[in-house]
Amino acid sequence: MPAAPKTTDAEIVRAARKLVEARGHAGLSMNEVAAAVGIRAPSLYGRFADRAALLAAVELEVLRALERAIARVPRSADPAETLAAQSRAYRAFAKAHPAGYVLLYAADAARTEEGTRARAAALAPTMPPFVALVGEDGALVAARTLVPFLHGFVSMELSGAFRLGGGLDEAFEQGVATILRGLGVVRARRPRSRE
Repeated sequence: MPAAPKTTDAEIVRAARKLVEARGHAGLSMNEVAAAVGIRAPSLYGRFADRAALLAAVELEVLRALERAIARVPRSADPAETLAAQSRAYRAFAKAHPAGYVLLYAADAARTEEGTRARAAALAPTMPPFVALVGEDGALVAARTLVPFLHGFVSMELSGAFRLGGGLDEAFEQGVATILRGLGVVRARRPRSRE
């Protein structure tokens, strides 16, 4: 009878995520993760093919946590208010989990089908308010307008790139409000289809 495993895949991913959050993903080693869960590194390779596969599992866990953070935002009758609140939740998540957030956009991060689905799921809670704001046909374009602003702002904030003084919260709110207002204007100007 084979011995019971000393740890689960979920425990390994949680340990790896904790190490990523502490020091970033670039220096993560299988030996370090194995030590954190009390096993030897070769045992990890029976569960994760290599370091990249383990980092892909960490990325999935970060994306699921981001999805939960955005989904917790209460919906308002005003879709722009909901999207603004979801934008704040996105920023708060990135600030609370900076190294995990950086992993999501790292050039060396694994790109898997499961990861692509998890990315879509992470932003799925934003789609109903986008649809309400700009219509079904414009929702994806609208998301592709707001999300790059959020990512750029958060990335600059995490790296300490804002050095000219002034309030970052005010700048963030103004940027989000400007984009959402602009998206609403675009919808208002779009010709209505004739039925």
